[in-house]
Amino acid sequence: MRAVHLLALGAGLVASAPALANEDVLKRTANPAEQVLQTVDYGNTRYSKLDQINASNVKQLQVAWTFSTGVLRGHEGSPLVVGNMMYVHTPFPNIVYALDLDKDGVIVWKYEPKQDPSVIPVMCCDTVNRGLAYADGNIILHQADTTLVSLDAKSGKVNWSVANGDPKKGETNTATVLPVKDKIIVGISGGEFGVQGHVTAYDAKTGKKVWRGYSVGTDEQMIIDGEKTTSLGKPVGKDSSVKTWEGDQWKTGGGSTWGWFSYDPKLDLVYYGTGNPSTWNPKQRPGDNKWSMTIFARNPDTGMTKWVYQMTPHDEWDYDGINEMILTDQKIDGKDRPLLTHFDRNGFGYTLDRATGELLVAEKFDPVVNWASKVDMDKGSKTYGRPLVQAKYSTEQNGEDTNSKGICPAALGTKDQQPAAFSPKTQLFYVPTNHVCMDYEPFRVSYTPGQPYVGATLAMYPAPNSHGGMGNFIAWDNIGGKIKWSNAEQFSVWSGALATAGDVVFYGTLEGFLKAVDAKTGKELYKFKTPSGIIGNVMTYQHKGKQFVGILSGVGGWAGIGLAAGLTDPNAGLGAVGGYAALSNYTNLGGQLTVFALPN
Repeated sequence: MRAVHLLALGAGLVASAPALANEDVLKRTANPAEQVLQTVDYGNTRYSKLDQINASNVKQLQVAWTFSTGVLRGHEGSPLVVGNMMYVHTPFPNIVYALDLDKDGVIVWKYEPKQDPSVIPVMCCDTVNRGLAYADGNIILHQADTTLVSLDAKSGKVNWSVANGDPKKGETNTATVLPVKDKIIVGISGGEFGVQGHVTAYDAKTGKKVWRGYSVGTDEQMIIDGEKTTSLGKPVGKDSSVKTWEGDQWKTGGGSTWGWFSYDPKLDLVYYGTGNPSTWNPKQRPGDNKWSMTIFARNPDTGMTKWVYQMTPHDEWDYDGINEMILTDQKIDGKDRPLLTHFDRNGFGYTLDRATGELLVAEKFDPVVNWASKVDMDKGSKTYGRPLVQAKYSTEQNGEDTNSKGICPAALGTKDQQPAAFSPKTQLFYVPTNHVCMDYEPFRVSYTPGQPYVGATLAMYPAPNSHGGMGNFIAWDNIGGKIKWSNAEQFSVWSGALATAGDVVFYGTLEGFLKAVDAKTGKELYKFKTPSGIIGNVMTYQHKGKQFVGILSGVGGWAGIGLAAGLTDPNAGLGAVGGYAALSNYTNLGGQLTVFALPN
């Protein structure tokens, strides 16, 4: 009865006050028994206030129950829990299951979209999906073929659906969405196919498109005001994007938006990052290629851009900037500041004032990062805010058909999409990382709509002269810009972290282990081997007074693409197949939810 009542209440909010539709999400994210967003909360902190499972008893965790998704390939994201219901998603074909937690997980309804399998080869780096969102009695799914669907949470009935892109042009989707007010905020994938990346807001009740802001292009397309939109405190000026591309290259300029979205209700701003410019061959696109590789702050009602910050101008290494923006309120020099912390693919951890876009910290969160010596923090310098590129590792300066060796990190970054977590108790960020370097050889490529537009050959391998593994799980101080502790892992940590009030931090490994570590020291407290490699994000919920921890296992993603897609050529998977070849000795394909609890 409780679930029905809450769902009805959510529906009532939509009917009576569309502008306040996000009140349902705000209320539910404040209740740690539930998880209604992939990000746990609007700030993307991935922190749970539940503390029944804590640092002293986590070693007693046991498997409570399991559920097979019936699908192989990479399982990213996590289930949602709303009242007594759990909602589980899968990779392509993006099946959604509604499970009744009061009845041992019985399937209440199942939604199985009919998608053209021709979308699969258009999806870069596996057929993953980063999960569902809940708002106002509805489950929102963004399918691989870019169909955005609203499902009634009680029945699975389709409320509305709309096409957000065109797979024939290379547009696909792997990301989740973010419900904000009476809108659903949605991104797009396809940077490796020369799409013009964009973020779109749809009316949550009808599916009608409200606005679309492009990552690159004209001011009108991007919804940018040259006089009012700022970068590092200064107006960006008229035609700030198109001036940094040669001719009309911006039309195939990439800047896809397949990562995470955050929202600050007080400032009324949505934050997200844009991906790589197309092509991967930097010689073919002279200029800064704005605003690819950029943090955006936008108004959710109009799409107007308040500020931007480009982390990797004229990207030469495929360091997408799509990783999550974690919103915290912390003290700097004794003063409260609204902060945004971002762990970029390029290996730098950034801390900015999220109200103004002021750059406060930019430091390497893996010591092996070498493509740039540092980010220039001198406000009086002409290169303020820019990375100082090391010529030896510049694929632009070394030229086409030249193999630049020993670049750290590799294209999949010091961290890819796998989200970090923040604990307000320790004031630390817990970051799953890749400890991987690469060789990178760019070559000339021509653009054909719907065909790969990459233009580089890569080889990946563990960072040399280190612990021999390909990953670390670290604790990061975002004010000091320093690693507090680091745990070495044999493979990249491709799972999202979860921090809890019980002083435990959870994450998964590519071999398939769920691990729990002490939030203060990093000491390993518990581990359990699930049936397949973990690239999903750990979640927790409470049901009938008992705390549970859930994780999707199912190896895949970019790091596991060799296993997921049956690839053997070392250069396949944009270089990942060779780099992660040993993974097949430790795990196999699968698709399973495993739920843990303390013994009764």
